[in-house]
Amino acid sequence: MKRRYELKERARRQAETRRRIVEAAVELHTSVGPARTTVSAVAERAGVQRHTVYAHFADERKIFEACTAHWSDRHPFPDLASSAAIDDPDARLRAALQALYAWYEEVEADVAIFRRDAQVHELNAEVIAEWDRMLAAFADELARGRPRRKTVRAAIGHALEFETWRSLARRQTLTRKQAVDAMLQLVATA
Repeated sequence: MKRRYELKERARRQAETRRRIVEAAVELHTSVGPARTTVSAVAERAGVQRHTVYAHFADERKIFEACTAHWSDRHPFPDLASSAAIDDPDARLRAALQALYAWYEEVEADVAIFRRDAQVHELNAEVIAEWDRMLAAFADELARGRPRRKTVRAAIGHALEFETWRSLARRQTLTRKQAVDAMLQLVATA
């Protein structure tokens, strides 16, 4: 009976060590960025040796994937599918932008670092490219029911961009509602 308890306790300790490693990677990715995060730094922050990191994660990709999953669980992307169910194109776009812009407000610093590092960090670039593909597909959905002009689709795509939100909210100091209204006007005139 004692052996079974020891195995459970060992598994619990291993899971705890893995959790600390992943959280350390998330902390580093959201502070210095993925491009500047080293396995040594992750190990130090997690309070383990480098070989312990490698015992839990075979390579940088595995650490990065676990880190990305953990960050995504803590900051779930808004459910844009619910806004896609709205028939009225303006109401659909408004609902989507409100949800997306609220998420951008929550994760701004992290996304800014991720986008910066996507220029030089291959694994991070893959995640950003997937986000961009998802937003492009969603822009196509938001264009449903609108005139089929390239400028309309481009205006919607522009409205969904992180940097568009950041320009409107941070540099131009618009409120979320003002930023959404500005993008609705842009799309209406495209």
